[in-house]
Amino acid sequence: MSRTVYVNGDYLPEEEAKVSVFDRGFLMADGVYEVTSVLDGKLIDFDGHLKRLARSLNELEMKNPLSDDEWLTIHRELVTRNDLVDGMIYLQVTRGAADRDFLFPVDAEPTVVLFTQSKPGLAQNPAAKTGIKVISIPDIRWGRRDIKTVQLLYPSMGKMMAKKAGADDAWLVEDGKVTEGTSNNAYIVKGGKIITRHLGNEILHGITRAAVLRFAREAQMEVEERAFTVEEAKEADEAFITSASAFVMPVVGIDGVALGDGTPGPVATRLRELYLDEMRKAAI
Repeated sequence: MSRTVYVNGDYLPEEEAKVSVFDRGFLMADGVYEVTSVLDGKLIDFDGHLKRLARSLNELEMKNPLSDDEWLTIHRELVTRNDLVDGMIYLQVTRGAADRDFLFPVDAEPTVVLFTQSKPGLAQNPAAKTGIKVISIPDIRWGRRDIKTVQLLYPSMGKMMAKKAGADDAWLVEDGKVTEGTSNNAYIVKGGKIITRHLGNEILHGITRAAVLRFAREAQMEVEERAFTVEEAKEADEAFITSASAFVMPVVGIDGVALGDGTPGPVATRLRELYLDEMRKAAI
């Protein structure tokens, strides 16, 4: 069954959706995106995603084509038109169409595309019960990872490296320290303390990360924001990742080394419960 998608002001069957071959998102990866999870037909942490979208656009000197209310209306309309219960809404804004040139146009109209992905039982992912395994790979991405751009080739390659190695995902390593996962923020737990890399240009400022750390502190858990090494991670009691679609996902192995007893740890398990409970209450 065809989905209804949104392209530049129009709701269209996905087969009829088109953007220009001169769009700079296609030619130059000159665009940003956000992914908002939907649970029980409601949007999770939507305000956080809008704020990060505005920041990403500003960092690339692109105008925000829509108001917050307009973004919300489109998201809700796509949920309704596609009967979306559990899943995600992908939003992408590019600088727009212009003849190919490294100098970007200052007057191009942004291209706006949104579509849904149905993921029944998104919050009941069985991997949360067993945990996932990761490998470490060099982080050779560009220096502004804090901007959520559509430049996702290396993260895609990283996930393929993990799959070929019999793992579920990869953690990226720069100067001996873990930056983040291919599409998520990374954490370890040692002696009950949650350790995750501090914010900066080196990592994406995760919306789920911000919420999870807030809930952890409210639950009187100790949090330390600093870089950690792969070796430190292998010696941790437990580990986990966070993202808009995985929420909080336990990590039970790194480069073939089992963490703890090789099963999801209590901190990650509790944080997942806290996050899902609180986000469901605040969903819109």
